[in-house]
Formats: sequence, structure tokens, C-alpha cells
Amino acid sequence: MATTNAFKPFSVANIRLFVAFRIFFNARYYYPIFTVLFLDFGLSIADFAILNAVWAATIVLLEVPSGALADTIGRKNLVLASAIIMVIEVGILCLAPIGNKEVVFYLFLLNRILSGTAEAAASGADEALAYDSLKEIGQEESWGSVLESQMKLQSIAFVIAMSLGAFLYDASSLNTFLNFIGISWEVPSETALKLPLFLTLAHSFVALGTAWAMKDPKLTNTELETEIETTQTLGFAFKKTISAGKWILKTPAALTIILAGMLIDHVGRMVVTLNSQYFREIQLPEASFGLIGSGLSLMGIIIPTIAKKLTVKFSQLFNFILVASLAFTAFSLMTLFIPFWGALPIALLYICFFLTGFFVSHYLNKVTSSEMRATVLSFRGLSYNLAYGTIGVLYARLIGVLRANAPESIALEVAKESYLFREATNWFPGYFVILFSATLGIAIWLNRKRSTSL
Repeated sequence: MATTNAFKPFSVANIRLFVAFRIFFNARYYYPIFTVLFLDFGLSIADFAILNAVWAATIVLLEVPSGALADTIGRKNLVLASAIIMVIEVGILCLAPIGNKEVVFYLFLLNRILSGTAEAAASGADEALAYDSLKEIGQEESWGSVLESQMKLQSIAFVIAMSLGAFLYDASSLNTFLNFIGISWEVPSETALKLPLFLTLAHSFVALGTAWAMKDPKLTNTELETEIETTQTLGFAFKKTISAGKWILKTPAALTIILAGMLIDHVGRMVVTLNSQYFREIQLPEASFGLIGSGLSLMGIIIPTIAKKLTVKFSQLFNFILVASLAFTAFSLMTLFIPFWGALPIALLYICFFLTGFFVSHYLNKVTSSEMRATVLSFRGLSYNLAYGTIGVLYARLIGVLRANAPESIALEVAKESYLFREATNWFPGYFVILFSATLGIAIWLNRKRSTSL
């Protein structure tokens, strides 16, 4: 059935719930101060890199099996599991003591493992549930409009979360505001540090309620027969994983989409993960981190519309090169550490994220069949997080090498962390160019091979 102008995707309950879940699961109040949160709890930049590598490794181990389980036992069950785990993992951070490094490290380690588990469970399952809810009624062509609306609404939610989270984290700004409105109570810095975590915990309960309300789309007769024959076993989930993996490797369109998304995502995500430390280096006050993040998130209202037009007017290859060019420009400009104006390269990276997210979802869902959609989308997440975990380990190793060779004149630990961060940032442009060249070469080779085999 062709999409008509009269059809409104948000008339479908699962679409509304999908968007709500994405908002409350992803819009976390501690994101604008993510790196400095770890540091202020008593951890180091190297600890931060290692913990996030563990987070990525957890997703790598669980991503595809969870996607196969979603295709086997139902997408809602996996989304619901992710929401439950989110409640637990954020609760752990809320209870973590500040300054006790040994205890904090292991609590954050547990948090990273649980967070990775939640990400793996949700990744692919929520998107597959929403897409197939449209396909069930013959309206899958409306998916681009759903993506556009979801990204816009999520951007607005990020604006609120980032602005409020960074403001509450800065005890000085918070107390000044309280005094201005006539409240004399002084909020201790340790309390202010945890306020973004408490608000995120509240979000996790809303995400849980949203997941609970979702319903799995009705299966087609063929899919239902498969479900009955396999009795939804783990063995079938494993077979589905192998089958989906083989399909991706034999399908140049799917493989190149995933590789392109992986390249942009993992390097950009590593940089953006560290952006609060970067903002400190370009002399921005902590209270501004949230405002900057909010302003950058507002681009999510505009970019999806542009991305939708780009998918119509240009080829996948052109769009991939466009995003890669913007990303390389951003990485290069960051190495200059220009005071205040150095925030502009981060804006470019946000544009890259919005474009990449739209492109990959649009192209990959289009070439993937319903019965293995969640599994294939999980392979996308697997590749992203395998790459992210790898760059996290490489970054931690690089920090170790740079620390060993740091000038002895840098005695203060704060000054040394600053020096190490700046030196490590200089490696990103070259790293990106090497991987971009390799990815582009693979994409061209795969498509030529496909052409000659037709």
C-alpha cells in the first residue's frame, strides 16, 4: 500500500511509544558533564577511557545475541529489559561515594557493564518494533517521516536535559540562582554533582513505563510458523545470528552502510564523549557546557529534514563522503584549541551524527527483511561499539605512552591531564584519514564486485 498524505505515523501507538522511549532512554542529564563527572568522582582520564572501553565491549558481546533474541522472543521483551537495567545502572551512580577511588572505580565498572547491557538490549529491538508496526499496515514508506520527527523531538529533549543537567552540576551557579529567587539554602558541591544523576534516574522509570506499554507487531503467517516451529529457543536465536551475519557479508549494500556508519560514529563518539574536558581546555565555564550542548542539540530539529532531502537527491556514496569531509574538518580544527570559538568543531561533529544516524537507519532498513531486522540492526550496533571499544583501548594506551614521555616540568596532576589530553587530540585527524581511505576502498571494491557479478 502506498503512503498517502492522509496517513499520520503518530496515529500508531507503537510509534508514539518508540519516540517516547528513545527520548527518556537517551536524554540523560549528565551527558554535558560526562567526562568531568568521572574526574570529579576521583577517576582519571585513563580510567575514563578504560571504563568506556568496557562499556563498548559489553555491547559487543551482547549486541547481536540480543537482536536475535528480539527477533525470536519479541522486541518488546528486550526493550523492557533494557529499561529495567537502566533503572539499576543509574541507581548505582546515584549511590556511589565521591572521592573513594577504589570503590568508585568498581561501582562505575558495574555501571558501565549494566549500561552496555541495556544499550545492547534496546539497540535494534525498539527500531525494529517501530518499523514493523508500520510495515504491518503497509506504511513502511513513512519511516523517513518517523525518523525525522523522532530526531527533532529527541533534540528538544536533549536541549532540556543538557541545559538543566549542566546548570545543576555547577554548585556556584545553582546557589547564585537560589539566592536570587530568595532561597537561602546552600547546595553543597557534592550534592550538586549528583543532581543530574537523580533526574536521569527519574527518566529511567518513565522509560520503563513506556516500554511496558509497547506491543509486538503481529507476525505474518510465515513468521508465525517459524516462531512455532522453533519454539523461540536460544538455539534458533544463535542460528538467526549466523544467518544474519552471512547475509550482511554477502550483501554489499548492507555491509557498506554499516562500515560507513561505523567509521563516522566511533571516532566522532570518542571525541564527543571527551567534549567536557575539551570545553575546559578552550576556557569555557562549566555552567556553559549545558547551554552549548542544548544549542548543538537544536540542530537535530533542522538536520533530519536536510538528511531526508539528501537521501532523495544524492547517492549513498556522495552522502558518505560529505559526512566524512565534515568530520575530518572538525577533528582538524579541534587540534587548534581556539579559546571559546573552539566549540564550532563540536557543532560540525553533531551535524555528522545527525546525518549519519538518519542515513544509516534509512538505507539499512530499506534493504533488510522483517524477520531479521532486529538482528541486522544489532550487527550495526555491534560494529559501532566494537570500533568504539577499540578506539577507547587505543586512546588509553596512547595516554599511557604520552604520560611516560611527558616533560618532567609538568608536576601538577591537573596540568599533566591537560597536556595529555591536548597531545592525544592531535592524533584524531590522522587516524580518521587512514580509516576513511580504507572504508572508501572497501566500499568501491564491494560495489564493483557486485556489478561484475550481475
